[in-house]
Amino acid sequence: MKTALLQITSSDDPGQNLEMVRAMVAAAADKGARFVLTPEVTNCVSNSTTRQREVLRHEEDDETLAGLQKQASELGIWLLIGSLGLKTHDADGRFANRSFLVSPSGEIVARYDKIHMFDVQVTETETFRESANYRPGDRAVTAETPFGRIGMSVCYDLRFPHLYAALAQSGARILTVPAAFSPVTGAAHWHSLLRARAIETGCYVLAPGQCGTHPTTRGRERKTYGHSLAVSPWGEVLIDGGTEPGIHFLDLNDSSVTEARRKVPSLTHVRPFTGP
Repeated sequence: MKTALLQITSSDDPGQNLEMVRAMVAAAADKGARFVLTPEVTNCVSNSTTRQREVLRHEEDDETLAGLQKQASELGIWLLIGSLGLKTHDADGRFANRSFLVSPSGEIVARYDKIHMFDVQVTETETFRESANYRPGDRAVTAETPFGRIGMSVCYDLRFPHLYAALAQSGARILTVPAAFSPVTGAAHWHSLLRARAIETGCYVLAPGQCGTHPTTRGRERKTYGHSLAVSPWGEVLIDGGTEPGIHFLDLNDSSVTEARRKVPSLTHVRPFTGP
């Protein structure tokens, strides 16, 4: 299955971002990609709650989702919308950080709400409190496709290996990790964590990322790490997208999953234990 990871620099203008992403999806499909993946918060990167409340929509009203569903149908491709920031009907007014898998007919076949919230102080000047504006999900999700079962995750989930073990033990052969990773933590941990998740599970790991300095109309500037990665089930880095926007291609081969798991069948060696 020819696959394309899109590395983008989203602004805080969803309409502008949709136009950019649609052009890249079309270019990827034109070069033969039948599975295309976009990064986390494809529709809007913003540190301003005020701006988010202005431009984010509920799922049923979101133009980015509707536009990309329509395009997937027109092109006849599988599309992972890495995630969208969406309004919810929660009483506390928090948003959802939701990933979508869209079929070639344009149907949503799976939704996943990011479980782990990025509440960290990376440096003295770089602090994130994702849970202040986004509410966490509580359900792991896999989805069946003709080219293998997909286990869905988003960004900070990457630091919680038990999630990926559960996805793989439930039949996932491809793990998706769309991200908008911090440059500081990205430089320190991104490659190591993604390779570890692939090695532990014998899965392909596909991680399209946001990159660069994100245009903003309100709030403080935000930068992301880029380096969209595709990692083989044996832990080899097949794609590294660097730091600039672009489209990056690979061929998924399910026999690579089978071979990696034959060599080291660790998923079949899990044992219960007590303590500590």
